[in-house]
Amino acid sequence: MKTSLSIFLLFLTSMVLAQTRPNIIVIFTDDQGYADLGVQGSVNDIKTPNLDALATNGVRMTSGYVTAPQCIPSRAGLMTGRYQQRFGTDHNGTIPVPLEEILISQRMSDAGYVTGMTGKWHLEPNHQQPEWIRENIPAIRDKNKYTPRDIPRDKKMPYFPPARGFQEYYYGPMYNILANYDLHGNDIEQQWIEESGFRLDNQTNAAVTFIERNKDKPFFFYLPYFAPHVPLEATEKYLSRFPGDMPERRRYCLAMMAAIDDGVGKITETLKANGIYENTLIFFISDNGAPLKIDKKDIPLTHKGGAWDGSLNDPWVGEKGMISEGGIRVPFLMSWPAVLPKGKVYDRPVISLDMAATAVELASGSKPKELDGTNLIPFLTGEKEGDPHEALYWRFWDQAAIREGNFKYLSAGEREFLFDVSTEEHETKNLIDEYPKKAKSLRKKLDSWAKELKNPGIPEGPIGSEKRWYDHYFQF
Repeated sequence: MKTSLSIFLLFLTSMVLAQTRPNIIVIFTDDQGYADLGVQGSVNDIKTPNLDALATNGVRMTSGYVTAPQCIPSRAGLMTGRYQQRFGTDHNGTIPVPLEEILISQRMSDAGYVTGMTGKWHLEPNHQQPEWIRENIPAIRDKNKYTPRDIPRDKKMPYFPPARGFQEYYYGPMYNILANYDLHGNDIEQQWIEESGFRLDNQTNAAVTFIERNKDKPFFFYLPYFAPHVPLEATEKYLSRFPGDMPERRRYCLAMMAAIDDGVGKITETLKANGIYENTLIFFISDNGAPLKIDKKDIPLTHKGGAWDGSLNDPWVGEKGMISEGGIRVPFLMSWPAVLPKGKVYDRPVISLDMAATAVELASGSKPKELDGTNLIPFLTGEKEGDPHEALYWRFWDQAAIREGNFKYLSAGEREFLFDVSTEEHETKNLIDEYPKKAKSLRKKLDSWAKELKNPGIPEGPIGSEKRWYDHYFQF
């Protein structure tokens, strides 16, 4: 009898937990600058009514950061909840996220959530990672230059979403899709398929289909839209919303953001129709700032290399590739209608690492000690006061930085800066001569953090490829 009662109570507890734990959706855009969200008020040509409504019904972070100004390391930090320098994925050309690292998808699956994803992954091995290639494909270790074809698919598969904790997936940034369900909601045997249509609409439909399939269970869904990153493409449905004289790259960016915004609207309507909107926590974050290429040239869309994607970082200084505010300070929203205040603007520093910490603590009741993020919910509801972090840290290429409170210390090669990023002057006035003790204190903390990393230390000596950016943006 006692055994039966214990089993019943355990079942009852699990049922209550399943009903109260929120569903979690993480929307992660690609190369979207801070300005390109209507509610930011930075520009007047962007149209994002559904994202603006998400902010109106939730919390908008005005000091929301990512861990790196580049795709792979930023995503590595997001998905592990750890500073990616701890395991060596410092930039696109280092290593893929090691298989020993536990991803948030695995943690959520272990907590009893159904996990799913669609869109851009970018955490598998690539041809720009010679260290990994030499170790894992020794037959070509002495090759002078590697190409994408040098890495067989079977070498990538252990790093793809199905092997990294995602139970359901419609994975692929463009039109070559690895899926185990179709857009009609049917289970299919894992296979690669060639998709048609528009990539962003497909990613939205994959998210909506997942929600419909799992509306009666707690779920975690990762939606890394491949936009407004190049190649720029959009349908007339979205382009027609932005007539008039403007750079064509800007028009396409606006159209792609409109497609994402429509997608967010479709997702929220699906949640409401199924009665789960109130208990769904949605994160909306960009992976890094926009690549302005300094002068924002409106080169033809047929250009195959890197180029301005039409997005803007106003009012912040710099761009993708820099750990100035323009490269790492991004759109950052959270909405959970049942719990979070509506229309709150939160100005204290938060970071993408906080997604994993928040999600896993809500799902399991505790945060693993190895995670670097913080559960943001108590800070946003007012249950806790003060900053969620004592300090935030960055190290990328020949740059390193720390933000503590409102002060940010930044080193770029042999140049040093101290800014109060809460002021109107933010990174346009170097305060290092006015507050030398503060700069020294922050540098010491930055040095201490850097000693914990896989490749310890802060970059020293002359700056490399970033020099042109710092010569252009930091003329003081």
